Amino acid sequence: MPQISQTSEPCNRLLKRLTRDDFALLAPHLESVDLPLRQKLEVRNRRIEYVYFPRAGFASVVINGTNGHSIEVALIGREGMTGLAVLMGTDRAPYDIFIQFAGEGLRMSVDSLRRVITRNSRLHNVFLRYGHAFIVQSAYTSLANARFRMDERLARWLLMAHDRVESDEMLLTHEFLALMLGARRPGVTVALNQLAERGLIRTGRGTITMLDRKALEKVANGAYGGPEAEFQRLFG
Repeated sequence: MPQISQTSEPCNRLLKRLTRDDFALLAPHLESVDLPLRQKLEVRNRRIEYVYFPRAGFASVVINGTNGHSIEVALIGREGMTGLAVLMGTDRAPYDIFIQFAGEGLRMSVDSLRRVITRNSRLHNVFLRYGHAFIVQSAYTSLANARFRMDERLARWLLMAHDRVESDEMLLTHEFLALMLGARRPGVTVALNQLAERGLIRTGRGTITMLDRKALEKVANGAYGGPEAEFQRLFG
């Protein structure tokens, strides 16, 4: 796999916030990888081998309960990285991370990451700040799931997905959205149809196209925006 030079454009918002010297410490250990649909980046309760920095596409972080229920708690795209458990001093996490929208990115081994952040506390602190932003996103997801209507939750999710892709068209099925939102498919379908009737999105066979983002933000009714503002505060 191709290695990344110290002067390469990382195309990942988190890596782009690093100083030239800090990125130069990571560059020899980074390799470009494709991130195909459904690829697992982390498996719950298994040792993490690599950390990933998506450059296109995004991944879902999914919690699975002992009763077989599962729900998405966060998205990771070109703004961030996987492997946060490693930054916190452990080697695994009780959730799965898998690619939901195919793309590509950079990866490095956990061993290499540990060596680099041990020598450079400033770099470690940058990654920990992203960890804080991730926790804020997860907290807002809990709030949305508990207190917001289905159309508001769906609008929030579509906006977050749109933030992480290059196109207004997203390959998403009703079944998968229901899984991510922890909802029944009929309820998701009704909410999608309502948004389509208002001209905010267009739905097709396995596709959803964003038509009016600003109006969709109003539908989200405050469910969207908090984590995004916190990321902006931290990283500009």
